[in-house]
Amino acid sequence: MTADLQALDVASAASAGKAAAHGSATPADLELVVRDRRFGRERKLPRWWLNNDPIASAWYNALSLTFPRGEAFFIESVKAFREGTPPRLEAEIRDFIRQEINHTREHVAFNRAATEAGYDLSEMERRLAENLDEAKGRPPIANLATTMALEHFTAILALELLRTPAHLRGGEEETANLWRWHAIEEIEHKGVAYDTWLHATRDWSRWKRWKIKSLLMLAVTREFFIHRIDDTLELLRQDGLTGWKIKARLAAYLLVKPGLVSRILPLWLSYFLPGFHPWNHDDRALIGKAERDFPATAALA
Repeated sequence: MTADLQALDVASAASAGKAAAHGSATPADLELVVRDRRFGRERKLPRWWLNNDPIASAWYNALSLTFPRGEAFFIESVKAFREGTPPRLEAEIRDFIRQEINHTREHVAFNRAATEAGYDLSEMERRLAENLDEAKGRPPIANLATTMALEHFTAILALELLRTPAHLRGGEEETANLWRWHAIEEIEHKGVAYDTWLHATRDWSRWKRWKIKSLLMLAVTREFFIHRIDDTLELLRQDGLTGWKIKARLAAYLLVKPGLVSRILPLWLSYFLPGFHPWNHDDRALIGKAERDFPATAALA
């Protein structure tokens, strides 16, 4: 794997300047809309804000603490390959960045509210920062492939949140709306990192593309669940909830009811299929149903 990543830097540089169609399945009429919303600035976040359930609340809190640093990583990974992209993709990258900046701002505010509710996020944030610092020494194309994999994760999680309202039912209103708003835009820009990858690797063989993206998705999946589960258990520990029964309740929450992880498994597996593209599954009907609550606003300055 290390040798593969070292070879990526050379292969990526060799691809610069070569024109070729990259086979994107992104709909021709797709528009990325920047919805500049702010959530819950005046509210005091309940400690168990999601249906008074410590398990559910801890899981989403653990996800949220990754977004400010994680989305900065996504932005930098995509920006590294923006030069020379086709005009449409260049515009999509610009709107992707603007959406992600807004997501970062809102999750910074949410994480601050979680801290004010009594949670100590400092150790988890320190570990996340260390993990992302390690990425600085990797080839940029490897970071783009990592971003592509994580963007697929966020897109399929977003799809599940919107198509199954039970996940956020009973949640504190402003916080539940934050997650729905974020989900809309994650679905909307789900093809940007992938199309950037297709452009950056346009002179690679299909086998090489598939091998690298698959290896990195497997690594990303492992790290994602190890760290998110550890963080969730740490937040539950801070609530005085520990032991095997709590771990069993968390497993049941993720895999059985409401089963967020088990329900996204088919879409996760689709990433490994030949000819995969995020827009092979068109979710825009869900966006249309949800976005009436989040009207588009003027572009950010």
